[in-house]
Amino acid sequence: MATLENKRVCLASRPGADGVPSIENFRVENCEVPILEDGQILVKTLCLSADPYMRCRMNLDTGTDYISPWRLDTTIDGGGVGVVVKSNNPGYCKGDVLEGFHWPWQLYSALDAQGFNCLIVNKVDVGLVRKHWSLMLGLFGLSGITAYLGIKEKGHVVPDSDQTFVVSAAAGSCGSLAGQIARLEGCSNVVGICGSDEKCSYITEELGFNHAINYKTENVGERLRECCPGGINIYFDNVGGAVSDDVIQQMTADSHIILCGQISVYNKDVPYPPPLPVETERTLEEKNITRDRFLVLNYVNKFAKAVEILCGWYRKGQIKIKETVAEGLENAPHAFVSMMSGGNIGKQIVHVSDL
Repeated sequence: MATLENKRVCLASRPGADGVPSIENFRVENCEVPILEDGQILVKTLCLSADPYMRCRMNLDTGTDYISPWRLDTTIDGGGVGVVVKSNNPGYCKGDVLEGFHWPWQLYSALDAQGFNCLIVNKVDVGLVRKHWSLMLGLFGLSGITAYLGIKEKGHVVPDSDQTFVVSAAAGSCGSLAGQIARLEGCSNVVGICGSDEKCSYITEELGFNHAINYKTENVGERLRECCPGGINIYFDNVGGAVSDDVIQQMTADSHIILCGQISVYNKDVPYPPPLPVETERTLEEKNITRDRFLVLNYVNKFAKAVEILCGWYRKGQIKIKETVAEGLENAPHAFVSMMSGGNIGKQIVHVSDL
């Protein structure tokens, strides 16, 4: 192992609660290859996931009680996949491919295998992904599971009832899957809200959405009235802010909001979920609209079944995926910053190495 070279991504500075993250907030540096202790395994990172929630971890106060802040001058972490290159633990063998929720942004890392659970690291079913390792970070990871369980647990989809489903950040990792899943579950009208014409074309022409709205160039309220003449029954909310206010105003009585993310305010110092304008709150109350915060980690016991169903759809060609891939660990900060400004279509992946 002495011949191996190692590097990592550290948090160099915090952007501030109201700041926009930049590449300068990160530092890529060389580091030593860890020496294993008893019970540990040495893993080589294959790929990493860049996700919006990670912006909260750049703040000292993440605003939540279930994710911790990244520490300055230490290796950051997130979703990742890697392969065991050396093991001092009988439960893991050289060549095992693993995926984890707190994977270090480091080429070679020593992981303490004791106490591992499904939220920390799992062995990857090679037959499931067929060497497309990043599927464990997207379709078969938290993105896909969140999209599926969010709709199943909070969407109240009733097949053959002519429901209209709207999703924001519709070309992103979770949103692009949510729209497809809504159609598969029985929604007749699926509308996606995106930030570019390219993304709008992608979700309509490739993913089968009925309509797409470019919130940067179109009047969202007017376009929603055109696309959803009977109102909106289910809203998968990934962004919050003015876009969501426009959607909520056109929701039907007894409709449902799946509160998944609020990326529009991740760079602002506000509580999560952020407070709504008085008019929007009034609409929720008058129309008896449910707006339940959805936290996928509350449904760990349903992960396996969700992956089974997602795999079935994927194998049949009923659900499609797209990835935006950055090459090399040194480009991970750029991938994260780009993703936070909408530079990705589908899942933002960092390809670090191969088996």
